[in-house]
Order: sequence, then structure tokens, then C-alpha cells
Amino acid sequence: MLRPLSLFLGLRYTRAKRRNHFVSFISLTSIIGLALGVLVMIVVLSVMNGFDREMRNRVLGMVPHATLDSATPIDDWRTIAEGLVRHPQVAAVAPFTQMQGLLTHNGQVQKVLVNAIDPAEEGKVSIIGDYFLKDQGSLDSLKAGGFGIVIGDLAAKKLGLALGDKVTFVAPEVTVTPAGMFPRMKRFTVVGIFHVGAGEVDGHVAMAHLQDVGRLLRLKPGAVQGIRLKLHDLFQAPQVAWELATLLRDKDFYARDWTRTHGGLYQAIRMEKSIIGLLLLLIVAVAAFNIISTLVMVVTDKKADIAILRTLGATPRQIMLTFMVQGTVIGVFGTLIGGVLGVLAALNVSAAIKWLEGALGIHFLNAEVYFIDYLPSQVVVSDVVMVCTAALVLSFLATLYPAWRAARTQPAEALRYE
Repeated sequence: MLRPLSLFLGLRYTRAKRRNHFVSFISLTSIIGLALGVLVMIVVLSVMNGFDREMRNRVLGMVPHATLDSATPIDDWRTIAEGLVRHPQVAAVAPFTQMQGLLTHNGQVQKVLVNAIDPAEEGKVSIIGDYFLKDQGSLDSLKAGGFGIVIGDLAAKKLGLALGDKVTFVAPEVTVTPAGMFPRMKRFTVVGIFHVGAGEVDGHVAMAHLQDVGRLLRLKPGAVQGIRLKLHDLFQAPQVAWELATLLRDKDFYARDWTRTHGGLYQAIRMEKSIIGLLLLLIVAVAAFNIISTLVMVVTDKKADIAILRTLGATPRQIMLTFMVQGTVIGVFGTLIGGVLGVLAALNVSAAIKWLEGALGIHFLNAEVYFIDYLPSQVVVSDVVMVCTAALVLSFLATLYPAWRAARTQPAEALRYE
């Protein structure tokens, strides 16, 4: 089978055992360096994609995509909800009432945001129903008039609570009596414990029945503070919330969306991914440009061969393509090895870190500090293709100067001392 001379010689030089073992060592380190750069870049980008996914699925699955609130209690929220669901971006709606305060138990105190919900409607707009601990209750455990409360496992651990225990909720209001002013307090029973994996949620969010919190706030039966919206595209939340608030302007509604409460964190994750990706690309570039030193040494080692080829009729273009093929083969091998190992590492990094935490007895991601308590990873095909393409392009560019230098070799000058 006939092959172009440049391709034949380039592949032969790559496979041949060189007299200069140092050159072989440099070639090997170039391949290893490029493979490591590609591997690290794929793993880190996959981890950043994992944080992005968990932010959208877990944190933003608990946080309302958008809400419509009113300065006065809403008595006919079902009528309003029927009009809201007609919007093409609205997937579901549910009523809510919020109340901040403190939970106390056995001398321990924890600040908490109590979300008063309708258990029958909350599952349509929140993922909380999927994250209850085994045999630790559910949303259906919240019964009207039972004054039950659902809390996260971090809050339960801090307060020393278990299923069925009593906990006191202290509201930031006072009740005036002839004997003086007293804080408003109410005893709740823990009827459910959940674990979302987000420290902000597991430690500081609780849920109670809408009717129970309404009585605590002295609202009319059936009245709520606002309506929570779940959207098909959460990135359309600011626009959709504004449109719906405009339609309900006569009812004195104002809109809020997740970009005001958690948008900064989400944008920080996206920005960090871009910056880290750029920095790691520079590492890949350094590894790719090691090919330059490899090929320069090969050209120096093969000067006599180049001169003989020139005298036999090889053109400068053929000589240049020969060394470009050799450098490209190094780049392809390094990128291929790094890409395969990077994907395998990214698919298993979460399990590996979990095993390492168990073996060492430490926790790398503390839920009280970070918004999730484990290391997520998500391999995105487009990222893998982008990394491998960038590595191949940089490897190819690294071959140009040594190949051009080889093409300029003069036969008479190269053979003078042979």
C-alpha cells in the first residue's frame, strides 16, 4: 500500500528506537505531560459542571423559581393561581406563608425560616418530597391543626431532635398582656426529617402546615402571604415574574425570583468554571509546547538523515511534513490517553472522594460552609470535545517551528562533519 513519503517517515521516526535515549525520554515526558493536562482539565470541568447541576437541581429545586407576594394576605389564591398557570412558562403553582424565628430544644437554639405549605400542592413546585430520610416522615405527615413541623437533618442534629420530639418555635414578635410583654412561642412536633445535601436548606429551613402557621400569624382561614411558581425554564424567571406581576397590578402584587436570592452564587460558579478552564488550558499549552523541545532535539539528531533525503530529491515541504507528522502523533497519543483517563476519572471522582473521606475519617465539604456536602461530577461531552480539540490544535501548532527549521537544513552544511 502506497503512503506519502512524509507520512511514512514521520511514523517510522516515531516508532524507531533512537540512538539518543534522552530524546526518547523527552518524547515520553511530552506525551505524559499532555495526557495529565487533558486529564486534569476534564476532571475539573466535570466537577464544576457537577456543582452547576446540583445548584440547579437541589438548591433551586427547593428555592422558589419566582414568587408573587402581596402587602396584604391573599384570600382567593386558588382563583389567582388558575390565571397564572395559563402562562406558557408556568409549570405549577402553590401557596406559601413564611415566618422567621428560632427553634429551641434542651437549651440549644437554631435560627430557622418556616415555610408554611399545603402538603397537597407543595410537591408540584418543590423537590423536598424526594429527600426525606428513610422512615423519617413525609410531607403528608403535616396535618392541619396538628402543629407538626418538618426540619433538615443538620438542624435536627444541632438541636438533638428525633422524630416525634417536641420543639419550641419562638416568633420575632411579642404579645402584650397585663403582666407585660412576652415573646410569641408555639410548641411543634417533629413529624419529618429531610436531607437535601445543601447546608443552607438542611440547617435553616423548616416546613409546617399552612393552616397552623396562619393561626400563629392570626391570618384568616385560607389566607396566604404569596404564591410560589415553578417555571419550565428557570432562567426566564425575572421576565416571567415581571409579566405576571404586571397582569396582577390591580391586586397590589410584587414579584421576586431566584436570581435575587441565589443568582450571585450561581453566577460565581459559572464564572469560576470559565476562569479555571482558562488556567488549565494554559497548563495544557505548556505540556503541548514541550513537543517543540522534543522535535528540536530530533531535528538536531537527524540532521544527517535530512541531508541524505534532500540529496535524494526530498523537497523542503516533504521534510517539514515529516516532522509535523511526528509531532502530531505525539499530540494525538497524549490527548487520547488523557481524554480516556480523564473521562474515567471524572465518572468515578465522586465515589473516590467519598471512599477517601471514609478512610481518612474527614469531610472535605462541610455542609455548614458549602452549599452541598459532597463532591459532584458531571461529564459533558461538549467539554471533553473542546478540551481534546484544544490539545490537538496546540500540539499541531507546536510542530510548526521545529518542522520549518528542519526544512531549512542545508545538505552540504549538515554533512560537513559526518
